[in-house]
Amino acid sequence: MSAGPDLSIRRHRDRRVPLAALVAAGAAVCLAAGTGVGLAGTGSPPPVASWHPGCTDGCPSVAVAPAPQGPPTRVRVPRIGVDSSLTVLGLDGAGALVPPDDFGVAGWYGGGPAPGDTGPAVLAGHLDSRRGPAVFARLGELRPGDRVEVWRGAQRLSFRVTGSLRVRKDRFPTAAVYGPTPGAELRLVTCGGDFDRRSGHYRDNVVVFAVAEAT
Repeated sequence: MSAGPDLSIRRHRDRRVPLAALVAAGAAVCLAAGTGVGLAGTGSPPPVASWHPGCTDGCPSVAVAPAPQGPPTRVRVPRIGVDSSLTVLGLDGAGALVPPDDFGVAGWYGGGPAPGDTGPAVLAGHLDSRRGPAVFARLGELRPGDRVEVWRGAQRLSFRVTGSLRVRKDRFPTAAVYGPTPGAELRLVTCGGDFDRRSGHYRDNVVVFAVAEAT
């Protein structure tokens, strides 16, 4: 997918990231996991009606705790049994997100906001490997109200899931995932849908949206 030279999305503070790079970052996590396990195809996709990309009800209070410091180091999602350290993810020379080397570890896209800062912090992880389920194998099971916890140093930050979406990679909702937000939000991304044996890739992305909870 190509983008014109003027297409960009404002990120946290003054950061600007080309749209083409954001699309690649959203989809590339699926590309390195090419296996025939096909876990995401075993169940129905998250209902589209549950998708709330931002905070509408029960938004966090403006009276917030002291700003967290340092990079995120851990993510925990009790409902789906995720408790993983976080590695920092970057882009390769083609502008695609480099997924975690370890299939059992999630990563944070270091080119965007950190969890707890204003803007959408993106966490990504593999769906599966040739050996079986990977760190985000059950990401599509999350529903509104589920909790996601992220650690930055000694500070634990809590987020509430507002919805989820499964979408074809060529229709990735770049603006909804990477666009500016009024407060601290999370995006958890993995691959999903049917496994295309000819290409060795999954056809879809699964995206979970979450907002910071009041402290």
